[in-house]
Amino acid sequence: MSSTEAFEVFVRDYQNMVFATALRLLGNETDAADISQEVFLRAYERFAEVGGDERRGGWLKTVTTNLCLNHLSRYRSRWRFFSDMLPGAEPEEDYAANLPAPEPEVGGGAEDTARQQAILEAALQRLPANQRVPLVLYHFEDLTYEEIAARLGVSLGKVKTDIHRGRTALRQRLQRTAEGELAAAFQPPPPVPPRRALLGCV
Repeated sequence: MSSTEAFEVFVRDYQNMVFATALRLLGNETDAADISQEVFLRAYERFAEVGGDERRGGWLKTVTTNLCLNHLSRYRSRWRFFSDMLPGAEPEEDYAANLPAPEPEVGGGAEDTARQQAILEAALQRLPANQRVPLVLYHFEDLTYEEIAARLGVSLGKVKTDIHRGRTALRQRLQRTAEGELAAAFQPPPPVPPRRALLGCV
């Protein structure tokens, strides 16, 4: 049996276990599938070492768990940042502490959450690159100001300034979006045409 065939057998033997572990932790099939793919990519890179080890099942479960926890940490960090940007949010309230793992979009609540996330992500993407990039590196990648300055080749002062301006611009964009939606919600309905017009009469 070739190494490729051996790896295919390996995947078939463990894919259900890996996916089930990821799904239990993440509560979302799409994310669980992505994590499972990443697990087996790592397994492929180390297959010569892992494939014949009798503890390979435990290794896979450990890698799956670690990747899931990293994913959840990024997810909650992102929502902590976003919750601070939302109009009317209370700064002292730790929204992220009460957030569950992402769930399949079933029902109105999940749809509202997905819609809100899409609005926030879109607002972030509309920021100029010099604000968006350090903002993402700081809040989502957990880099320090010093690390960001080194990565981007700019001064520490510029990093701090750009992040501050990015937060301010993002809040303003979200405030305008919220005000626009509120205004739209209270728009009067269009006038009903006269009955004769509805019937096509003159």
